[in-house]
Amino acid sequence: MKKILFLMVTMSMLILAKDIDTKEVLKNLDNSNWVIVDTRDTNEYNGWDLSNLGVNGHIKGATDFSYKWLDKENLSESNKKILKERVLEKNIKADKNIILYNTNKEKSEIVANYFRNLGIKNIYFYNLNSSEDYKLLPFESYQNYEMLVPASWVKDALNKKKAKVYEVSWGNLANAAIYLAGHIPEAPHINTDSIEPPPKWMLNTDENLIKFAESMGISKDDTIILYGDNVMASYRLAIVLKYIGVKDVRVLNGGLSAWQKEGYKLEIGNVKPTPIENFGSKTPINKKLIVDVEGAKKVLADNKKENVLVDIRSYNERIGKESGYSYMDRKGRIPGSVWGNSGTSSVTLENYRNIDNTMRNADEIINMWNNLGIDSNKNLTFFCGSGWRAAEVLFYSGVMGRNGNSLYSNGWMEWSEDKNNPVEKGIE
Repeated sequence: MKKILFLMVTMSMLILAKDIDTKEVLKNLDNSNWVIVDTRDTNEYNGWDLSNLGVNGHIKGATDFSYKWLDKENLSESNKKILKERVLEKNIKADKNIILYNTNKEKSEIVANYFRNLGIKNIYFYNLNSSEDYKLLPFESYQNYEMLVPASWVKDALNKKKAKVYEVSWGNLANAAIYLAGHIPEAPHINTDSIEPPPKWMLNTDENLIKFAESMGISKDDTIILYGDNVMASYRLAIVLKYIGVKDVRVLNGGLSAWQKEGYKLEIGNVKPTPIENFGSKTPINKKLIVDVEGAKKVLADNKKENVLVDIRSYNERIGKESGYSYMDRKGRIPGSVWGNSGTSSVTLENYRNIDNTMRNADEIINMWNNLGIDSNKNLTFFCGSGWRAAEVLFYSGVMGRNGNSLYSNGWMEWSEDKNNPVEKGIE
């Protein structure tokens, strides 16, 4: 009897899943009762044509829910909670008609089964490989999607000697156990202390940053790929390299785990960089990308409100409940700054990422900013405690095409150190 009931339930699920064609997708593009969901690799949604379709990005207006997010290693209890919240934020509900599209129906089925378990049954499948008429659909991609690269692009670039790759993390080699145990082939290790030396971990001098680049064999004309187990470190260095003038800086979307999930090999041991004598410039080329404390004060003093100082820290840090750092005593926020959200602690950034540590859907980031009173069309200067979280958000804004934004690199650490700088606390 139980087997019969199971078969009946399974059959009813299959009946509810219907294949639709391009004509039906086109008809419902602007219908609020229909939600179009891209179930492919996140990089394809961003703009990479990994399936050789001849189009870049996603169907205009579509949201994303990658089948890869449902891999077992991603489904911790906290991530399960985040996924359910994201489903609602994407307007994927039981009273909507949901179109799942991919180049592989089996991958959309993985997502469909997850949605069914949430009580969502009006599911339709659209296969981009069914015919060439998918090109009739409007597609869009992020303006600078190539800044965030998939693992397959990294592998190809290394094979063709088109780029240099570096692993970025905090600590010297004695503390770099993850790097030594296995890293992307040819990748030297970069200790973030090189760009923000202890004990204060504030940004190094311009002269020393250029010397650092030369010591690592990085010139302004190189294509540089950065990655790490902790993806935040990669973005921290990426902004610094762009600041001093490296023209082409990429970050592996999803970090080390993205490489491993593709089944690509790792190299064990240490790779030593080959230093160069001349970076190509004696001073930073993109000076406006990073501002100091006086630059942050100028942003705050903008009477036209065209420039906004955005706080990328946790809520508890923002209201002064905690400093977020063992080496920072002063708590609170910079008066006049606007909260831009981050995550639950000083070392997380879940509100800007998918659960596999890839960049979150740009529409959702902008909606989050809108809800916090942040106009994404203005010049945004991001800060956090010591620059890591804010650098990642700045990089994402660059991927989205917001090219006028900047980083107050030393952030709360520098601001709070000077007792003459005003501080606010409490709920706003």
